[in-house]
Amino acid sequence: MIPPARRALLIRNEAKGGAWVAEVMARLAAAGLVVEDTPTASCEAACAAIAGASADLILVAGGDGTLNGVAPALLEAGKPVGVLPLGTANDLARTLGLPLDAAGAAEVIADGATRRIDVGFANGRPFFNVASLGLSAELAATLDSGAKHRFGRLSYALAALRVLMHAKPFRAAIAAEGEVARTHTYQIAVGNGRYHGGGVAVSEDAEIDDGELVLYSLEPGSLWKVVALAPLFRRGRHLRWREVRTASGTALEIRTPSPMPVNLDGELATETPLALTVRPKAVEVFAPR
Repeated sequence: MIPPARRALLIRNEAKGGAWVAEVMARLAAAGLVVEDTPTASCEAACAAIAGASADLILVAGGDGTLNGVAPALLEAGKPVGVLPLGTANDLARTLGLPLDAAGAAEVIADGATRRIDVGFANGRPFFNVASLGLSAELAATLDSGAKHRFGRLSYALAALRVLMHAKPFRAAIAAEGEVARTHTYQIAVGNGRYHGGGVAVSEDAEIDDGELVLYSLEPGSLWKVVALAPLFRRGRHLRWREVRTASGTALEIRTPSPMPVNLDGELATETPLALTVRPKAVEVFAPR
């Protein structure tokens, strides 16, 4: 159990509502935590609250976008982090093996077990799950918060269908381990964690604490093969296909003929050229034993 009288700062996206808060606060209080509830309307406000906190640990309630937005503040604070999943995809929660509801995740925090996880950096910006360009970046641009709120994970499928109908391959150069590969691809994704896009695995053996980034590039030549690969993505077995290029390492670089938007944990946050690195064991998080 968590030692008595520890103080926690609860950062939550107020747009997600607060019907769950009382149950979570009661469970954490029973475990000896004194929780300061801090609803915020923006990542900037959330980062400011974290920076000024004197709490022993930080609890973040929201989706992957919220976690990505406060990642710089979490790194700076250097305190244990509890994830309370309230998003549509909740890919970091999936990677950590957390229950995908706030009450269940609160039980994990109350239990007190932690692990240290890696953080990826894309052009200096931190990310937990995946940095990607191509199909997934177009998907992020297509999705709107209203659709995600109304349709949940179905919104990803609907938006993906729209993106696939207009998808075109692009040229890129991928530098990894001192070698450069030039390719014609529909998507390049670089994973720090295991999951992205609502449970799509980067690879079947990707881990968020292995000190490496894992890259895959979809190079099937025709769009129907991308669709044919879809069932393999859930378990990360798409990497077994010869139409999927793979690479791994602690530092990768991606260049395109002209700047392309890059999706970090579901948010368009930077663009190519893209320099990727990993900081091993950078954040301590509550996770199942």
